[in-house]
Amino acid sequence: MEEVGSAGKQVVQEAGSNCTIHDHAACEVEVLESWSRAIIHVVETVAPAVVSIASRLTFRDDGRSMEREGGGSGAVIAPDGYILTNSHVVHNASQVSVRFTDGSVRPAEIVGEDPPTDLAALRVLASGLPYLEMGDSNALKVGQLAIAVGNPLGLESTVSTGVVSSLGRAIRSISGRLIENVIQHTAALNPGNSGGPLVDTRGQVVGINTAIIAAAQGIGFAIPSNTASWVLSKLITQGRVTRSFLGIAGASRPLSRRTVRVLNLSTEQAVIVLQVVRGGPADRAGVQTGDLLVRIGDRDVATMDDIYRFLTDWPAGKPVKIVLLRLGERLELDVRPSEAAPES
Repeated sequence: MEEVGSAGKQVVQEAGSNCTIHDHAACEVEVLESWSRAIIHVVETVAPAVVSIASRLTFRDDGRSMEREGGGSGAVIAPDGYILTNSHVVHNASQVSVRFTDGSVRPAEIVGEDPPTDLAALRVLASGLPYLEMGDSNALKVGQLAIAVGNPLGLESTVSTGVVSSLGRAIRSISGRLIENVIQHTAALNPGNSGGPLVDTRGQVVGINTAIIAAAQGIGFAIPSNTASWVLSKLITQGRVTRSFLGIAGASRPLSRRTVRVLNLSTEQAVIVLQVVRGGPADRAGVQTGDLLVRIGDRDVATMDDIYRFLTDWPAGKPVKIVLLRLGERLELDVRPSEAAPES
């Protein structure tokens, strides 16, 4: 997949080298065509590893057990049949099947799901499947080209392009839980795109598309690939993700060089506390809205993902020291995380 990105970059550079001040319009056309060719190469590589998911979902209505058909998209991320999709695509499914671009349909097993991040892992009995490489979502930049591939409204292998509009967004899942550190982008999404990959110009997965704002245009959201990779590893090994609960919502913020130097910090980023759950562990410990959290236990924290990862391995009820900045001063507090209630 590196060849695709490198080839695209080379074409653009070659086009730029042919530009002259007297032929500016022709040069712009050539550059656009080179980008088009690069995107085509990416899509040709990615599309065979994007699948359509059909599910039979069970739910209760007025005390009665009911069924309905559901669907979405998925990304094959291993040649032996592991597939990433959204939790809401397969949640409470009694039956799941996967359709590949060659027309074959295979039954799928739900390996595990994690509603707090709206991610799920499936597996089909197969080997040698085309698969996608997970990229580094932390390296994304606002304005970077983004490509969504999926099956909106049952239209297989539909491609849409856009740019990364914003990073570090927070949206609420269907269950009402806040999903942190979400990618906002302008690649068009429609019902059925859920669970499909968002890729960069190297063909690497940088996000898993999860939601749109129905009343808006050009606003889509994707779960970052780094979050997806971490959740996937837990689902494959444990079948679920268990977490301790701190009781805050926050977002990543850079620290000034002066602050880092004066307070002798080992990180240049922190998590600003945007909300403190009343009566939660952080509230009981004295954490306040506006605090900058820089360390928990023995780990620096730059994003909410860092906090989530730490709490996943930290036993509920065991005290842990956190370091935060408040009004330019460094504070240390002891917090006793509680066990997060499982999402239903």
